[in-house]
Order: sequence, then structure tokens, then C-alpha cells
Amino acid sequence: MSKTSIKKDHILVVGGTGFIGTHIVKEALVRGLKVTIISKSHKPFSDRIKDVEYLSVDISQQDNLCNQLKNKTFQYVINLGGYVDHSNYSSGGDMVFNVHFNGTKNLINNINKDSLKSFIQIGSSDEYGINVAPQNENQRESPISPYSFAKTTTTHFLQMLYRTEYYPVVILRPFLVYGPGQGMERFIPQVIKGCIEGRKFPTSEGRQLRDFCFIGDFVGSVFSSIDNTKAFGEVINIASGEPIFIKDVVNKIQNIITTGSPQFGETGYRAGENMELYADITKAKKLLNWQPKISLEEGLRKTIDAIRNIDNAK
Repeated sequence: MSKTSIKKDHILVVGGTGFIGTHIVKEALVRGLKVTIISKSHKPFSDRIKDVEYLSVDISQQDNLCNQLKNKTFQYVINLGGYVDHSNYSSGGDMVFNVHFNGTKNLINNINKDSLKSFIQIGSSDEYGINVAPQNENQRESPISPYSFAKTTTTHFLQMLYRTEYYPVVILRPFLVYGPGQGMERFIPQVIKGCIEGRKFPTSEGRQLRDFCFIGDFVGSVFSSIDNTKAFGEVINIASGEPIFIKDVVNKIQNIITTGSPQFGETGYRAGENMELYADITKAKKLLNWQPKISLEEGLRKTIDAIRNIDNAK
């Protein structure tokens, strides 16, 4: 979708106050779209983006969602609803599943299909589980947590709707998206903060191979999916396609900042963690005419600068 091809079509961004959602909302406004956000928590008026409608509702609550969406129509829906939580089933995983799967089902039930041009579902690379790398979309998913199981179940549910009712869905499966504005509890911001503050901080041995995608590139993939009928019903990896060891990412950050002391090996690996999780992005290049533009080095520098600017403004 070009930046001038759509005027005043209405887009709903579920999870639009989060890291990825905020970037999508800003790009949607640039493209002339009318924007509505759904978030579970109330966004303070002082923190709201101008000309955006904010709805505060838990999408797993069917009746409340119905009331909020009553008489509203959307041409586009971007579903980032839910949260990353790797809890076991017996430790809160049932709630994780409910939010992701039932939340998406509730959205489908309460969005007017007649006006809908496309529904973009944001999945997760965790759906691949223990599959061998590079992970590609033809592999059978192998979830290792209620979170990844919920994402996988939602993927299959939406693909079923496409096959049986031609529901206009595209499932994007991002790997590790990072960039300015990401929460400080996430891996890259944590490392950056530790280095900026010049302190020792724990990390794993860093032998995991991972695939990092800059937020600007990911947002570009979202808008390359909208109105793209070739992508309907498809699962599409979105990533850099270039694996890197976690330890090398930490060292890159430390070398750019020149301070900080990562303590490799002080943090253990996650149970069942796939040590090689990086993407084959051939399908994205072919169907979306998309490929990443920002190198990891450039993306890290942009992220470091953003965090420094926040610190300096305090």
C-alpha cells in the first residue's frame, strides 16, 4: 500500500498503545488513515496521539468488546492483542491462551466483515518451537508454551476462515522486533541500559542464534500486506534473515557505547529454548515485495540514541 493510495479508510489497531502498535499507528496516520486503537489499559489523555480514537477494553471479554465496537466499521484490522508470557499451563498459561485465541475469535465475531478489506494477524516466531533453522513457513509448528500454542491455534483458526469463507487474513510471523520505544524489560533495551550506566549486568552465555528485525522494517511489512490479495491466507516470516549469536549482539552494543560489563553465563537458558531461531524470508520477498533495509548496526545505533535522549530529557 502506497502512502497516498488510501484516504480516510478506517484502521483498527488492537494493542495499538504497545511498542509495535504505536509505530503502526503513526505510520497509518502518515498514510491518511482514520485510526482507532484498542488497548486493555486506559491511556492517559496526555500520552495520546492526536486524531486517534482510543477504546479501552479487554478483547477476551466478549460482551464488553461487542459494546465498544457496536456500529463501527473498519476497512483494516491489525491484531497485536495479547502479551508475551512464557508461563506454563499450570502457572497462568490458561489465561494467556484465553487472551490470544479467544480474544482474536471475539474480534472476528464483532467486526463487520462486509466492510473489511484485510485482517493482519501478528503471530510469533515462537510458533516454530524446536523446528530446525532456518525456520520456514512450510514447517509444522511445534509450540513449547501456552503462549506459542495460542499463537499457533489462532494461526490455524484464521487460515481455516480463509479457506472456508475467504476471510481476508494475512498472518505475519515476526522474529525479534526491536527499536526506539521498546519496553525497557526487553532484551536489547536492557543491555543498552546496562552499558549506558556502565555497570555489570547478568546475561546468558549467549550461544543462541537469533534474528533481529528493526521496527521500521517490520512496520513496512505490515503495510505491504494490506490490500495484498496474494498474501491472503498465508503465513509469512518477517525478519532480517541474518542469524547472529546473542553474545555478539551484546558485544556490538557494548562496543558502540564503550562502557558496561556484561556477565556472560550468569543467566540460564529458558526451558525448551530453541538455540537456533532465525528465518527464511524468501516468501516475504516474493509475496510482499518486501525486504529489510536497516542493518543491525544501524538499528542498534538508532535504538541507543533514542534511549539516551529519553535519559537526557529526565
